[in-house]
Amino acid sequence: MASSEQQLIQRARRGDVQSFNELVLIYQDQLYSLAYRIMGDSASAADAAQDALITAFKRLNTYRGGNFRSWLIRITTNTCYDELRRRQRRPADSLEEIPGAEYDDGPPIPDDSPTPEEVAQDSELSSVIEDCINALGTDQRTVLILSDIQGMGYQEIADVVNANLGTVKSRLSRARVAVRDCLQAFQELLPPEFRLNNE
Repeated sequence: MASSEQQLIQRARRGDVQSFNELVLIYQDQLYSLAYRIMGDSASAADAAQDALITAFKRLNTYRGGNFRSWLIRITTNTCYDELRRRQRRPADSLEEIPGAEYDDGPPIPDDSPTPEEVAQDSELSSVIEDCINALGTDQRTVLILSDIQGMGYQEIADVVNANLGTVKSRLSRARVAVRDCLQAFQELLPPEFRLNNE
């Protein structure tokens, strides 16, 4: 890319929509992935990611330097939190929709062509892992996603979720234990090295 991120940010702050669009292209997939894992379905994730990017554009004048990715992730996380809180105040009519039940947004089948049984088992395991993560409370789910899926460090997560370092570490530890315990109910899907009760 010809322009550096900081140049794009400076031009976008002066109202250059094309420069902001270039920034969107860099980060939109990461932000959608984060929103999807917090919200649990693709439509809500797309809406949240789009709302977050609109908010980011409107608030570019509040960006004070530092890690732009973290700034965008914080806005996306807060957008998702706001939507989840709104839903708690006004719950949806149906809770029966399970992400991925009607359509497959799973990863493409690798070129080395695993057997249909392996594909089915991997898909089932992915679905179980996603269900276990979605069963977490919002705070624990968010720090787990930011750490173990987005690859962020403790301090960066603390900045994004506006919590102290100890709280982040505690939430992450409890989230990992909860997911591990949840997965033990599906030991037959786990690789042998991850089963607690190896015979």
